[in-house]
Amino acid sequence: MDQPKSPLNQPPSPTSDNPQITPSNPSKIPIRPQKIRKLSSSPSTNPPIEPINPQSTIAEADASKTIVVSPTTTTTAKNRRRNPSRSTQDLLKVIKPLSASGEISAALEHLRSVDPLLANLIDTHPPPTFDSNQPPFLALTKSILYQQLAYKAGTSIYTRFVNLCGGQDGVLPETVLSLTSQQLKQIGVSGRKASYLYDLANKYSNGILSDDLVVKMDDRSLFTMLTMVKGIGSWSVHMFMIFSLHRPDVLPVSDLGVRKGVQVLYMLDELPRPSQMEQLCAKWRPYRSVGAWYMWRLVEAKGAPATGAAAAALVSNGINGQQLGQSEQQQQQQQLQLQLLEPINSIGNLGACIWG
Repeated sequence: MDQPKSPLNQPPSPTSDNPQITPSNPSKIPIRPQKIRKLSSSPSTNPPIEPINPQSTIAEADASKTIVVSPTTTTTAKNRRRNPSRSTQDLLKVIKPLSASGEISAALEHLRSVDPLLANLIDTHPPPTFDSNQPPFLALTKSILYQQLAYKAGTSIYTRFVNLCGGQDGVLPETVLSLTSQQLKQIGVSGRKASYLYDLANKYSNGILSDDLVVKMDDRSLFTMLTMVKGIGSWSVHMFMIFSLHRPDVLPVSDLGVRKGVQVLYMLDELPRPSQMEQLCAKWRPYRSVGAWYMWRLVEAKGAPATGAAAAALVSNGINGQQLGQSEQQQQQQQLQLQLLEPINSIGNLGACIWG
């Protein structure tokens, strides 16, 4: 007698042969297009993956590294990219010139609070003043003309150069480019310095630099752009930023006078190296320019021969150190040689005279 077969003993039939299985066992295929459509529509609702202008991103990221003293986070960087106007406002807030009302008082209060040794020095000297207002192009040409010269000789050549241009208002990029090397030679400008003047004027003429860009650029970008000009090195840029632009947080680590002042202030056995200068003077931020100014005052008060260091630095740092391949020891020797040529009564006054 045949027994009924158990469903387990029955061979399975393909689902294609059983049309009733389809409604009872829904397939996932209809759902997949919905997921795909959902993913494909996400870019329109997800702002972070929208394309960003590469040029503005690079400029703003570079500015954020220099402007903000504390390390910036990724979130902050993204917010700066999304809101360039806010980044510009932050730049204007942080880079406030020392000539602005109340800035010197704020600087002195800060330096007194962070460095007791410097506080004693501040109490024995009058506060610094930064009131020069020369256009950047004029100040930069002046710094080039003073290179490798004693102060009186540089003043004489600079005066003749200004007269050749028709006055200080006539010292413009197009005017400099219109002058021949022979004309410059006749007033005492060497062929090398003439090439430096032409390179600076060409960068202005081509739009790489301009007075407006120089004034608005952050410290890091400005240093990079100006040292690209032939004949302008780190010391010249630092002095230009302090005495012409009145930037508050510039530490001229290659200036012999500032280094000598730091050595005396902290009673060091030898002149501090640039890396040591950065560490020792970090507490002065964001007013290292004012701290450097008091280092010059300290050296003068001690009667040290470093009062010629600022003029000497025109020799060693007026030309890009990478171009000359000079060592730190060679630069110091040149500084000392110029000190023997003509001592200057005041380092700060020299900077103010050249850039102010």
